[in-house]
Amino acid sequence: MAEKSCIKRLQKEFRDLCKEPVSHVVARPSPSNILEWHYVLEGSKGTPFAGGYYYGKIKFPPEYPYKPPGITMITPNGRFMTQKKICLSMSDFHPESWNPMWSVSSILTGLLSFMMDNSPTTGSVDTTVAEKELLAKNSLAFNCKNPTFRKLFPEYVEKYNQQQNSEHLVSEQVSPNVPQEDQSKPKLENKPLIEDAKRIDTPKDLERNGKQPFSTWMLLLLFSIFGIVMALPLLQL
Repeated sequence: MAEKSCIKRLQKEFRDLCKEPVSHVVARPSPSNILEWHYVLEGSKGTPFAGGYYYGKIKFPPEYPYKPPGITMITPNGRFMTQKKICLSMSDFHPESWNPMWSVSSILTGLLSFMMDNSPTTGSVDTTVAEKELLAKNSLAFNCKNPTFRKLFPEYVEKYNQQQNSEHLVSEQVSPNVPQEDQSKPKLENKPLIEDAKRIDTPKDLERNGKQPFSTWMLLLLFSIFGIVMALPLLQL
């Protein structure tokens, strides 16, 4: 059972977050348990996490703010193990370094900053930039499969639906009306021209087929006429 001071503190922090949201961070308590908060971190531009939406939980002890919370991440991210507590100076891994002045907003701001870093810690994993970018791209689709996420963060579900609709429209515009295999076929009107070109006879072909080129038979005709003309005087004698 949470102490009254704990409940009042968390209620106040939720009101403060609603009035002054933290950049790249959204956090809301569970409707049935104020000690369990759900958060979404948005990946910062210029990092492998850009475009990613990382969903997780913060579980506060009944003695909060005098004891630190436990922090876990649910979305595969390439930086932290999922469903495992993350080691932070603001988490229950280090109660000796906990400061009661820290709030939900400062905890999540610190978590986001630490996520963008490469420093190893308990619960961290080692992945490539390409792996992180792929996980970031698929993060929203993964989150929207979670019923609790869909209930607590409807704005992100709407964002995902809009992305799906946009991608569908783009794919329809890019896809050609004519199937690709039809485009690769040669046009029928070009075929007769090609066949006609193949049927043009060369001089050698004419000789082979018993035909003489134009210049050859013309010369023979001229020589014949010349011979007849020259022979006429002899015939008169």
